[in-house]
Amino acid sequence: MLRTPSLHALRAFEAAARLGSFARASEELHLTPSAISHQVRALEQHFGKPLFTRSTRQVILTQEGVRLLAALSQAFAIIHTACADLSPRPRAESLSVHCSPSFAAKWLGPRLPGFITQNPDISIRLSSSADRVDLLRDDTIDVLIAYGTAPNDPGVTKQALGKEEIAALCSPALASAFPAVELEDFEHIMLLKSSFSPVHWAEWFSVNNLRPSSLRTGTVFDRGALVVAAAAQGLGVALETLRFAQAEIEAGSLVRFGGGRFCSLEREMHFLCYRTRDQNLKKIRRFCEWIIREITL
Repeated sequence: MLRTPSLHALRAFEAAARLGSFARASEELHLTPSAISHQVRALEQHFGKPLFTRSTRQVILTQEGVRLLAALSQAFAIIHTACADLSPRPRAESLSVHCSPSFAAKWLGPRLPGFITQNPDISIRLSSSADRVDLLRDDTIDVLIAYGTAPNDPGVTKQALGKEEIAALCSPALASAFPAVELEDFEHIMLLKSSFSPVHWAEWFSVNNLRPSSLRTGTVFDRGALVVAAAAQGLGVALETLRFAQAEIEAGSLVRFGGGRFCSLEREMHFLCYRTRDQNLKKIRRFCEWIIREITL
């Protein structure tokens, strides 16, 4: 029988991963930083692999840690919703939201408890995958946050969630190794990418008027969150939206490659979608208004 880790250990890991700090996690959970560290180490011993890369001032998620955070973000949102359903108030109206795994883990999941607190009469069911969703055929999903391109289906209302900055990002150590960044340096730098990203390195080189003679393409990942984690670990340079890398940039585990020398790309990457016939439903309207406010903060 599969032995499941303790809920306390999973909660400690989720808070530390989401906040990017054991100290901040300890404040949120009203525990000591050493207690958080102990719970995380117990979890790492259970899985037999590290979930964080630790340094003096910061902790960085490993690829395994990114995967676990993506799953736990959804799981704790479901638990929060289930508990809210049992509170002494009219039963919550269910709202099913679907998005990409990276958007769920890096942006929506950490903010979703805020929506649930503000809207206790709406119960969120969050699902994620990289598969295309047809809202006109799949009535189990109320709201789709599409990644890359918006669906072009008649009867579906689409709204872009703002333009996103896509920049070349790397660890501080890698940035220090190439302070001037000459053209020939790109022959020695591993370029990381996501197989699902609509933005490609060729576009970045073009906008920066660079024509390197050869490039080193690193590991291709199946989601942006893994690209961000790999770059933070020093495996290469990532070309990713800052929306996915915000926590790592604030923590100092990722910096702009070349400092301010290179231009970023700007593009609409995420689209809020729902069936046009549902636009006046209270749960759809409230969620859309909330996510637009969060995006513009």
